[in-house]
Amino acid sequence: MSPLRAHGNGADQKYPQLGDNVYVDPQAAVIGDVAIGEDSSVWPMAVVRGDMHRIRIGARTSVQDGAVLHITHAGPFNPDGWPLVIGDDVTIGHKACLHGCTVGNRVLVGIGSIVMDGAVIEDEVVLAAGALVPPGKKLESGYLYVGAPCKQARPLSDKEREFFRYSAQNYVKLKNDYLLAEQVQS
Repeated sequence: MSPLRAHGNGADQKYPQLGDNVYVDPQAAVIGDVAIGEDSSVWPMAVVRGDMHRIRIGARTSVQDGAVLHITHAGPFNPDGWPLVIGDDVTIGHKACLHGCTVGNRVLVGIGSIVMDGAVIEDEVVLAAGALVPPGKKLESGYLYVGAPCKQARPLSDKEREFFRYSAQNYVKLKNDYLLAEQVQS
């Protein structure tokens, strides 16, 4: 079975759209109104479910194993809902959960982190492993955030800022290896 699945019926049916050279592992699930930018990757057991709102993922973004990406649907408690929007050069750690939030460019979302509805993570932020970003909270660019609920810990170093692009490029290289292996096997 393909990891890419449509959602909806007839004219309302939405199917994931992938940019050039995107890798989606056969054991992942990408469902519905999802667009993934070039050179991005979705790894085993990750779920990207745009079934009741849209998900947009930028270029060179890595969605690690077991991550869950979902939206907040429109309804009586939130008339517009919350889409999930993720920028370029983002590394989303293993088992992270992003729900109806906005993540800027060059962000590291740590292993097991949770980012809730309406939260905004600006560009160049490190969210530590296990951190919780409460609904509607805004994380300011250039800082490390830790804890549950998360708190601003300290400014990022130049070395940490360089890591964003390094991590993104490392996962581009790795997904290229996987894409090449798939071509050889077929």
